[in-house]
Amino acid sequence: MQFSPLIDGLSATIVVGGTALATVLRAGPRELAFTARALAGLFRPQFTAELAKADLAGQVSAIRREGVLRVNPKSTGDRAFDEATDLMIRSRSLDPLIERHNTYRRQRMAEGNSAVRTLAQAAELGPVFGMVGTLVSLSSLPANGLDAGALNGAISMAVVTTLYGLLLANLLLAPLARLIERHAQAEELARAEVIDWLTVQLEAEMPPRVQPLRPQAVPRERHHA
Repeated sequence: MQFSPLIDGLSATIVVGGTALATVLRAGPRELAFTARALAGLFRPQFTAELAKADLAGQVSAIRREGVLRVNPKSTGDRAFDEATDLMIRSRSLDPLIERHNTYRRQRMAEGNSAVRTLAQAAELGPVFGMVGTLVSLSSLPANGLDAGALNGAISMAVVTTLYGLLLANLLLAPLARLIERHAQAEELARAEVIDWLTVQLEAEMPPRVQPLRPQAVPRERHHA
């Protein structure tokens, strides 16, 4: 099978360029920034609970050895965990640790969902610009009569642009969106595992909470008849 008829620079420009331009016009700067960040994250090492626990093990050991009242926060390089453990040490409570984790989790999920939506929109636009290329190829037919060469060229371009649109949507953009979604889900599961581990490791090291004193009920006087 010869693949040379399937290579057409004009068709690729119409489909790829049109899809990219329409996606940029539809999405805002924040959505595009989130998408670029999510795509770049696919090429970085995957977040794992084992490595995170290893980075936090020194902090846990210091808290157990010196106590949460005297230990100093240590940086692990992960902003979310660094801020969460710093708040935990300063407040002497696990509640800020969990609250800050949930705050960052919601932020990461919002950014990931935005990137997935942007790529899903681009996947929908790919076949549309495949049809645009078909219309462009048909518009190039001579108006004063059909020429065999012109007809073959128009049909070839129409087929190639349609093919490019389908391939771009189904073999690149949609798989990338799903890959980002799976990547984000795996990271959140790993981070939740680390938070659960931290809670179990440090729960006994936190000072007991002081419960407010409840006013005692004043006994009622009995009136004798």
